[in-house]
Amino acid sequence: MPKSELRLIKNALEYLPNTEISTVPRGTRGIYVLYKRRGKARADAHHYDLVYVGLASRSIASRLRSHKRTKGGLWTHFSCFEVWDNISDEEIAELEGLFRHLYRYDSRSNALNKQKGYKKLGEVRRRTESVWL
Repeated sequence: MPKSELRLIKNALEYLPNTEISTVPRGTRGIYVLYKRRGKARADAHHYDLVYVGLASRSIASRLRSHKRTKGGLWTHFSCFEVWDNISDEEIAELEGLFRHLYRYDSRSNALNKQKGYKKLGEVRRRTESVWL
């Protein structure tokens, strides 16, 4: 497999139906995204609403299977982004936190999220505001 040109992301799959979870190798670490396909399926148009962003420090496939068992009706497709082996669990959590923070006020994007934002990023923002503004 050719080497990724990205510093954080090693491999990526996007907008796969939730019936394709088995394509994700066991033990894949990184970020995954759940979507709900909206509208009628047409060959020329795909529309997805983001439902959830999550992290997997051990196995994205396991997390997807768990979500399918417990919340399968809320999402139809997924994307996953494998991180390089040298990316720590803390760095994965920071990425997930950033993404959740970005869409925390989107009413359609929080169907599965209990954690609406990322506390550490809020602290950085407040510190930055006190210095920059």
